[in-house]
Amino acid sequence: MASSEKVSLYNLADLKNTSDDAIPNYLNSLKFRQSHFLTDVRLVLGYSSFILAAACFLWDYKLGFESTKLYTAVAVGLYAVLNGAMTYWLSDVEKGAVYQGAAPSGEKITISSTTKKNDPTYRLSITVEPKGAEPQVIEVDKPFATFFDETGRFVAAPFQEALASSVPAIGRADPKRVKLASQAMLDANPGLLDAVLAANSEGSSTAAEAAEKKGGNRRKA
Repeated sequence: MASSEKVSLYNLADLKNTSDDAIPNYLNSLKFRQSHFLTDVRLVLGYSSFILAAACFLWDYKLGFESTKLYTAVAVGLYAVLNGAMTYWLSDVEKGAVYQGAAPSGEKITISSTTKKNDPTYRLSITVEPKGAEPQVIEVDKPFATFFDETGRFVAAPFQEALASSVPAIGRADPKRVKLASQAMLDANPGLLDAVLAANSEGSSTAAEAAEKKGGNRRKA
């Protein structure tokens, strides 16, 4: 089913944001438990910086610069620390994460998304942490054209199939969306089916000819 909202097929940011938004919608519908820890920490850092800047403005407006310059200097230092913490959190902790949560079967899952300039490919790095086992990282690369139609509408089914077929934890929660590897290979290369059929046909003809010759030799004997 295609979304009614259209995005520009030439705007990678819009394509990525629409795809990112579809991930929590899909996984939460499968009873995944989403964690908002990363987002909550980012909001705390952001709002703290804003409140500090607003307070600095108010006390300077009410009391004047001279009487509050020491507090202003401290506030500027704290603001720099908060912004440094925000930069570190975004680049080294979140790392482009668009979803963090737990599957119904218990695995923790973190999904990060990226794009490259002038490359209409949606790249996902999915970290799955099973209970009592080493984390597994799964890379999924799909052209945006796979799940956006020619008018720019998002089409959910192929997007969900890509996730369910690539990540076992998602596939177990939504088995009807899992595509067999053989079918996915044929979809990616439609000419492969013709080659397989031609090879089978040729093999059958060769087998038939061999059987006929064998039968003829027996009759001759």
